Amino acid sequence: MSLTRIAETVLADLESQGLLRRPREVSGPQRPRMVVDGQHVLCMCSNNYLGLAGHPVLASAIREGLEQEGSGSGASRQISGNMSAHRRAEAALAGFVGQEAAAFFSTGYTANIGALQGLATRDDVIFSDELNHASLIDGARLSRARVVIYRHADAQDLADKLAEHRTLGRHALIVTESLFSMDGDHAPLVDLLAIARRHDAALVVDEAHALGVDGPRGAGLCAQLGILPDVTIGTIGKSFGLQGAFVSAAAPVVDLVRNRARTFVFSTAPSPAVVHAAPAAVRLVAEAEGLRASLRRNFRRLRAGLAELGYEVLPGESAIIPVMIGDPEPTMATSQALFERGVFVHGVRPPTVPAGTGRLRLIPMATHTDAEISEALGAFAEVRR
Repeated sequence: MSLTRIAETVLADLESQGLLRRPREVSGPQRPRMVVDGQHVLCMCSNNYLGLAGHPVLASAIREGLEQEGSGSGASRQISGNMSAHRRAEAALAGFVGQEAAAFFSTGYTANIGALQGLATRDDVIFSDELNHASLIDGARLSRARVVIYRHADAQDLADKLAEHRTLGRHALIVTESLFSMDGDHAPLVDLLAIARRHDAALVVDEAHALGVDGPRGAGLCAQLGILPDVTIGTIGKSFGLQGAFVSAAAPVVDLVRNRARTFVFSTAPSPAVVHAAPAAVRLVAEAEGLRASLRRNFRRLRAGLAELGYEVLPGESAIIPVMIGDPEPTMATSQALFERGVFVHGVRPPTVPAGTGRLRLIPMATHTDAEISEALGAFAEVRR
């Protein structure tokens, strides 16, 4: 059978299960209102939490970077692509989250893979939350370390598994998201850090969805709780309105990542024009208390309004609002019905989430107006009827 025929067969099977993905086309910048597949809609599914994507300060910084340092880095960081823009961005981001040093990556996915594959080996053991992002799962697999899964956000189960399996590895990493990207709930970080210290393990926290939103100056959930994990992973592709991510920790730990992370060593360095804007993005986020207050107001109103309409909304105190539907077909049908009413909400299906837990994943922006929140709830009310 030809490769084309194999692809057609697999795609037809995915379509029959309601699992075939066909991303919609967005024209123009990420804003509360966008043109999607040629239709003007209200966007309720972007990770642009603070509405900074396309901010004039960032656009100006990118233009400045383009003029000063060019559009491409030319090579990996280990060859000739280690440009001054990357170093400035790393210093700004490490300082922002309270760590000593940072390594900059092209995406959050490559940062998570690089961090775990670079820090753990087949002689080590990784304890991973069962709902961790795919990039953390893949990084653990690529490290070749033994992997022990603990129940989602269950500190006691982690403690029990550490007591039972800690001797499987020379070194141990506990890996978790701070704010989980699909359920919108928080990890018990204070308890996890205490358990890590008790069992001679290192705590690795992915703050991708909490940075910019939680904590003093938007420095993340760890900062809000007054703790510092051994490794902080973050992204500037969400609240910061740019592209890229970073792994931050003590300087020797970051140097180890720079030397062993394959997604760092063997990848062309990110565009210096975009990276040049990272310090400006850090300053914008740090000063964005008004935007964070608007975001909280918007997501609280959306959560309450959807529950009043009779939708099943997972509990939480975050801008990630999962509206549970169930099977893939009704999930995507509901998403389409909302799109036809001018509201763009993405449907999430397996394998991104477990079977039977298909959902609409709403994320308002800080820049949505009260009228736009009302408009979204009105569309949900029509679909509910």
